[in-house]
Amino acid sequence: MTDSSGEQIIPFELALKLADTAVFAKTSRHLRNIEVAVLRGAWLGQKYDQIALESGYTPEYIKHDVGPKLWQTLSFSLGEKVSKTNLMAVLAQRASQEEDTGRRGHGDAGNFCASSLELEPPVGLVPLDSTFYVERPPAESRCYEEIIRPGALIRIKAPSQMGKTSLMVRILTHAKKQNFDVGDDLEVHTVALSLQQADRAVFTDLDKFLRWFCASITRKLHLSHRVEDYWSETFGSKSNCTAYFEDCLLPDINGVLVLALDQVDEVFLHPEIADDFFTLLRSWYEEAAYGDSGNPLWQNLRLIIVHSTEVYIPLDINKSPFNVGLAIELQAFTTKQVLDLQQRYGLHLLESEISELMQLVAGHPYLVQQALYHLAQHDLTFNQLVQMAATDAGIYSNHLHRHLRNLQEHPQLAAAYEQVLKSSKPVELEQLLAFKLHSMGLVTLQGNQVMLSCELYRRYFSDILRQDTTRLQLDV
Repeated sequence: MTDSSGEQIIPFELALKLADTAVFAKTSRHLRNIEVAVLRGAWLGQKYDQIALESGYTPEYIKHDVGPKLWQTLSFSLGEKVSKTNLMAVLAQRASQEEDTGRRGHGDAGNFCASSLELEPPVGLVPLDSTFYVERPPAESRCYEEIIRPGALIRIKAPSQMGKTSLMVRILTHAKKQNFDVGDDLEVHTVALSLQQADRAVFTDLDKFLRWFCASITRKLHLSHRVEDYWSETFGSKSNCTAYFEDCLLPDINGVLVLALDQVDEVFLHPEIADDFFTLLRSWYEEAAYGDSGNPLWQNLRLIIVHSTEVYIPLDINKSPFNVGLAIELQAFTTKQVLDLQQRYGLHLLESEISELMQLVAGHPYLVQQALYHLAQHDLTFNQLVQMAATDAGIYSNHLHRHLRNLQEHPQLAAAYEQVLKSSKPVELEQLLAFKLHSMGLVTLQGNQVMLSCELYRRYFSDILRQDTTRLQLDV
């Protein structure tokens, strides 16, 4: 097909597949969601401002960062100069070449499907080069902009398996690539520290915890262990920890330290150390922001705090790190994002099927990825997926069993969840129980009340209650 000028026209879906295949062949990565959005906008003749508006990013980020880098990547991958203006012509020509090759028996560019991708089992964080990572504007762009600010603090909150750690590692990677205007002789160092790595005994004492904290970061930076040299009985643990950062870590790395603390919820469980630890983080943020100590090194520390639940421990608002910096709360996938993702899996679900999937799992990232992965693998049909979803034979069985075990181990939590299951309206629960159920992803918060988060959980746990309520230990 050609347009009025005689130029060949190809469907955008084919153009995207050609571009993505070429990029992957040259760079071993697939196009990111934001790059696909720019590609689609350019294909439709949109200006950068319009692309930014529709994709939820700032015009400056699209115009000066994503756009120029995308054309460079495409030029390198396709072997000729690609720009916003000649994009259609270049890809149409590539399609024609692929078609000719196909006629000679070497394949057809239009036969692109999930089998041409290396499907990744949706377990754990989504790899950096994955084509299946779904950006949720404006979260990524805001984090990328914030992390380059001196003394930045970013707080990422979302229930379990919503993509917090996947976002965190992308912020660290982006930070590593920036120059931060700190000078050519200074480096950017990134450290990701999961607080789940600490032994239970570490959380019993603040001094023990902060020693572990400093030693763990030192090890990840591949520096000499000098914690004991900076620990004095004359000063308190917080003062020792601050001195270690100020006099040892920050000077030794001679650059910017981006420190990401994952699974911070672990500290919430230990009020004997939580108040002092979070007060310490807040004090470092203020050192960077206001320069109370007069030491500019604190501006080189950038913090990322990742947690699953609301902060339910009492903290002085003037000493808490949870009311300063940039707050990011990750949301479930939208229908539009699920539509985009299923195309990346090489699927062509009907609108009614997408709607049914959204009703079943409410856009929960992990549950959506599981469904699309198994459909792309041809493990089952869509009807089979839906019919067996809430059973022990379905694709979600391991996920559901994990939640069941947690409820069995915490009878109070189970009893609270039974209230939610039995109600068609929002339910008011004791605050701590509501927050814990929300951190598990089993409920959504609506002010001081909660509601069941998705139909999948209603079907599965209601069936269990009907079959044998003792499995949830609701009689305890």
